[in-house]
Amino acid sequence: MPRKINKSDCVGCGTCQRVCIIGCITEEKDRKRTIKESGCVDCGACQLACPKKCISSN
Repeated sequence: MPRKINKSDCVGCGTCQRVCIIGCITEEKDRKRTIKESGCVDCGACQLACPKKCISSN
């Protein structure tokens, strides 16, 4: 199951986007990130790297 970002907790730091090995995390206009679910390989790197712990696997 692809990872999901809780947008209300995201501060837009971009850490998840930098560590994504697939490149399926993109920046939105509000600087918050979104994960393209069809590209996510569920490696968990973004979830481990997120300083705000706002990425989950469900």
